[in-house]
Amino acid sequence: MNQPLTDGFGRQHTYLRVSLVEKCNLRCRYCMPEEPEWTPGHQLCTTEELLLLMDTFIKLGVTKVRLTGGEPTMRKDFTRILAWLSRQDVELSMTTNGTLIHRFIDDLKRYGLYKLNVSLDTLNPVRFEEMTRRTGFHKVLENIHLLIDEGFDVKVNAVILRGQNDDEIIDFVEWTRVMPLSVRFIEFMPFSGNKWDDDVMVPFAEIKSRIEESYAIEKIPDGPNDTTKHYRVSGFRGNFGIISSMTEHFCGSCNRIRLLANGAMKNCLFSDSETSLLEPLRRGEDVEPVIREVIARKHATHGGRFAIAGRENRSMVTIGG
Repeated sequence: MNQPLTDGFGRQHTYLRVSLVEKCNLRCRYCMPEEPEWTPGHQLCTTEELLLLMDTFIKLGVTKVRLTGGEPTMRKDFTRILAWLSRQDVELSMTTNGTLIHRFIDDLKRYGLYKLNVSLDTLNPVRFEEMTRRTGFHKVLENIHLLIDEGFDVKVNAVILRGQNDDEIIDFVEWTRVMPLSVRFIEFMPFSGNKWDDDVMVPFAEIKSRIEESYAIEKIPDGPNDTTKHYRVSGFRGNFGIISSMTEHFCGSCNRIRLLANGAMKNCLFSDSETSLLEPLRRGEDVEPVIREVIARKHATHGGRFAIAGRENRSMVTIGG
């Protein structure tokens, strides 16, 4: 049996987040630069290469796989990848912007992908167009309802930006009164091209305080590797959580690995370095030693960056949500 993927701090890595494609049909300002630079097609993983890399990670102890993008449903071989994953002994989930998901309901059911995070940063259709630089609000909302009606486990991810959508925090919580979903408020994080500003970030403590001004909330137990602090309002059908990547990080229990669409591996979302697995794979080399070496040198927190704002990193759209 293979030894688990363990770093120098004793953290075992069992959760693989796979960016299937860099491109997206939305242009969210916190995620995509105004002038994005896309990786040339020949430098991206083919279907076979992606499956080989995922197979290697699974053999090394990965038990959970999340598909991300860009927008993962835009990858032409999306259903083929789903079919392959359905035959593996892994927990499967996906992050999507929700605009195209209605086209894949039957495929998701067929291949057992029932856990979906849908990105939606506003409940205002006009503001949606301002934040995403595209139309589509009503389709996303319609698809969230469709997913719930079809029995999917739905989480809604909302990045909270001061002066843009922070006045909707209570509206999102109120949504959980009747909707059996989980809203997750996410602190604004710095990535290349997203014009990060500390003054725009609304911290965990402030988000929680604002909610407590309107509701009596109760804590929900968090899992051992959770990135979310979970809460609910008594009597509401749904719940909410806060992801405090910036102000109260959860690095101590991190079990996540990131595989990018170009076959590069990142051992931390905030790392300013990455290691190609695609290049040695194409040379016919064993990538397991490379994977183990990347995990072994993982830093204790935030990719070893004391101040992560202003440091070089990829844009969020090319890393994956």
